[in-house]
Amino acid sequence: MGSASFLHQAEEATFCGKNTRMEKQPLPADDDKVEAVEPAADGGTEAMQQAASEPPARAGWNSKVEYFLAQVGFSVGLGNVWRFPYLCHQNGGGAFLLLYVLLMLVMGIPLFFLELAAGQDIRQGSIGVWKYISPRLAGIGYSSCVVCFFVALYYNVILSWSLFYLGSSFQYPLPWNHCPKQGNITEKECEDSSATSYFWYRKALNITDSIDEVGSFNPYIVGCLFAAWTIVCLGMFKGIKSSVKLEIWGDIQVWRQAATQVFFALGLGFGSIIAYSSYNPKNNNCHRDAFTVSFINFMTSVLATLVVFAVLGFRAKREVKICVENNARKLLQQYNEGLVSQGHMPTFNYSDPGSLSVDSYRNWFQKHVKTIPGNVTECDLEKEMQKGVEGTGLAFIAFTEAITQLPGGPFWSALFFLMLLNLGLSTMFGTMEGILAPLRDRFKFLAKNKTKLTVVSCVIGFMIGLLFTQRCGNYFVTMFDDYSATLPLIIVVVFETFSVSWLYGADRFLDDIEAMLGWRPYVIYKYLWKYVCLLAMLGLLVATTVRMFMKTPTYMSWNHETASEIHLPYPSWALAVLALLIIFAMLPVPVGFIHSVVQDWRWPTHRDTETGHYSIVNGDETPMTDMSEPDQRNGFLVTES
Repeated sequence: MGSASFLHQAEEATFCGKNTRMEKQPLPADDDKVEAVEPAADGGTEAMQQAASEPPARAGWNSKVEYFLAQVGFSVGLGNVWRFPYLCHQNGGGAFLLLYVLLMLVMGIPLFFLELAAGQDIRQGSIGVWKYISPRLAGIGYSSCVVCFFVALYYNVILSWSLFYLGSSFQYPLPWNHCPKQGNITEKECEDSSATSYFWYRKALNITDSIDEVGSFNPYIVGCLFAAWTIVCLGMFKGIKSSVKLEIWGDIQVWRQAATQVFFALGLGFGSIIAYSSYNPKNNNCHRDAFTVSFINFMTSVLATLVVFAVLGFRAKREVKICVENNARKLLQQYNEGLVSQGHMPTFNYSDPGSLSVDSYRNWFQKHVKTIPGNVTECDLEKEMQKGVEGTGLAFIAFTEAITQLPGGPFWSALFFLMLLNLGLSTMFGTMEGILAPLRDRFKFLAKNKTKLTVVSCVIGFMIGLLFTQRCGNYFVTMFDDYSATLPLIIVVVFETFSVSWLYGADRFLDDIEAMLGWRPYVIYKYLWKYVCLLAMLGLLVATTVRMFMKTPTYMSWNHETASEIHLPYPSWALAVLALLIIFAMLPVPVGFIHSVVQDWRWPTHRDTETGHYSIVNGDETPMTDMSEPDQRNGFLVTES
């Protein structure tokens, strides 16, 4: 996910200086279709009352370009820079790309189109969309808000790290260029690892050895987190108007990773897509938008992967060359001490150990592997490529190390972390929109106090986010990133797809899209939504759940004694926290259903007529800028008071 989009203030609607009330008409039953009636020439209210249902005027984008950049900005985020390249590198390169494209075509784009169409047609945030389809489904929207909130908590911490590195970039030489020394003695932890790893784990995070060791708060990261939330809060005030091996296909884990990446890359289930599209005019071609945004997102991931591989290749080749040179010196010393015979020595200029080429060394190593002294290492290029390529390690270790080798390192470092900050902020704006827009649409008093809602939300996010600024905070970021959003997100999208394709009806939804766009989407979408997407997501959900029970979840920790990363299992209390987070994210769905059933039982007459009368609380803003033809607003009951 990831160009900056901003929210727009809203108050109660007025037309021509008079207070008005706009209500959405109830949806007709499948066997009781209402024929659209052409509005009267004088635009009288009688024609409006008889016309097909249409959402009320709503704040809109200034232009199609503004909306498009916001939608692309939300989708293209930090995951394109480090998650996608890592998964591609880990799972066979080209084979993973083919699998990703397949899943994007049969799952990603159809579901992306579904959310775009739902938001654009109903003109509400995630809570309003699912409540409009059925009051019993309103919990889906609340679950989307909870998942968005979980993501916002740790995502802004990553932005705070980027801010810390951005500030550190204005030094020459870069602070992670060399290991620190105490007198003439180099810091052992740094010497045993690398200058960039030491700066990341010890200077930036001052990390503990495990998640069980809490440690104190990191004052620098606390300050950067406060700055990150302040930037997000100020940005939200502006409003939307301101802005290979094919065998890997047999591994269910690879399918799970590819499908999860599709969900995160496109931002499915967060409610942000629905919120953004709800500001569009009804005749906007959301079908074309779904393909265009998905294509740009994919090409951005591919481009980022090419750049990442080039940087990692440059770094790995340099590290292997240094490794070979160091081993050559070790062999030369052992040869001088009589521990190694000349026949077991590689061929190189003994007066210049750096003259030993990598290929010559590898051929020699493979030939004499059984007789080589234990302190002489292999210097494997592939293993060097694997170091620090996962998640934050890619940005804050591998890339920073490569930057130190470039002329004008501080300039490139500032540019790189400024890019990360921009990508992260654009995603954060979209994520916050997925939280705030549905709440403003649902609760009138929140819509009247938009500024206070934004400030309070950011303050709460900052206070809870302090959890991630402890010395063990990086482990909590990993836990939230890997588990707290993944399962709930899949479940949310399963409910969304099932609600539209089975409860509301795929044919009926296609009818609505046809009325909205003027042409009917391909019938294949019906079968993709009803069967392919739904079954694929259920399979993904089962595979993810089974894997969590069969294999204890682990996290990557930093051991300061060995100056290396190791995998540790999550302790029991952390697993309990994970379970509670997942349950809490999904709780609104059954609670909303039970609440609706109880309401039906207590007030059956009222509840029978509630569907479709969802109250619009932020319709007083300037009507949206249409992108083609004027919005007719057919189907609204407008009563003056």
